[in-house]
Amino acid sequence: MTMRDAIAAFVHDGDTVAIEGFTHLIPTAAGHEIVRQGRRNLTVVRMTADIVVDQMLAGGCVSKLVSSFVGNSSAGSLGELRRRIEHALPEPLEFEEYSHYGMVCRYLAGAQRLPFYPLRSYAGSDLASVNDGIRTVTSPYPGPDGQEERIHVVPPVNPDVTIVHAQRADRAGNTQIWGLTGVQAEAVFAARRAVVVVEEVVDDEVVRSDPNRTVIPAHAVDAVVACPRGAHPSFAQGYYDRDNAFYRSWSHISKDPERLQEWMQRWVLGTRDHAEYVAMLGEEHWAGLAVGDALSLPVNYGRRL
Repeated sequence: MTMRDAIAAFVHDGDTVAIEGFTHLIPTAAGHEIVRQGRRNLTVVRMTADIVVDQMLAGGCVSKLVSSFVGNSSAGSLGELRRRIEHALPEPLEFEEYSHYGMVCRYLAGAQRLPFYPLRSYAGSDLASVNDGIRTVTSPYPGPDGQEERIHVVPPVNPDVTIVHAQRADRAGNTQIWGLTGVQAEAVFAARRAVVVVEEVVDDEVVRSDPNRTVIPAHAVDAVVACPRGAHPSFAQGYYDRDNAFYRSWSHISKDPERLQEWMQRWVLGTRDHAEYVAMLGEEHWAGLAVGDALSLPVNYGRRL
């Protein structure tokens, strides 16, 4: 599908939308299209709420955020998010906070249709005191000391739709990822619907030639969208590098509400689609993000004689 058609079909006002990709392969172009289509009252679930979340907030799309790490990927702050949480400007943002691993466990529980997922890493933390979704249960088994153990649990998350970015997929939706991965597969399996955005759609034979790179299988995918450079300013391993200059500039753009809205009008609302956004950046800009070859050795899977 086109990005426009996929967002129109699978993202609706009031939905819970998971947007996943950990530093790498962030589906920014999908977030921009959600803004263009004027979606409202979304609950966004994202392990690392970053620039794309700040932009969706500035676009008026998000009323609740479920996340762990919040920030501009070690390059600064998120002005719109901070205004909403710290000062309720221009309106408050409901924020439900977990740890990174707590979010992973929520996706695991959602993907496996479990009622909750246990984890020990909240012991000693005060996070449970500000999030009543983090609870304790008595383990049916003895703890490490042989005594009864109280253990923290988190609830499953089952988004209405999960959106991820990847390097490639075939037309059926078999999706291949290499390099830095996150919880893309778990987030897709946890969701009711899934949209996979890729750098390129390839022939079936390409996917079949290296099946172990297929992180997300076709039966879990509802739509495949070809959107080259759709993860900018994050990176797609083997396709283009991370735009560190953009990350550094975002703190200055987002801290000024007027400047932020001007940026949104020019780069998101003022563009018809991501291809136009890419063209506006210019080939010189993309040349600066070009990557060279770092080829993997071929693998012999063998075949029956």
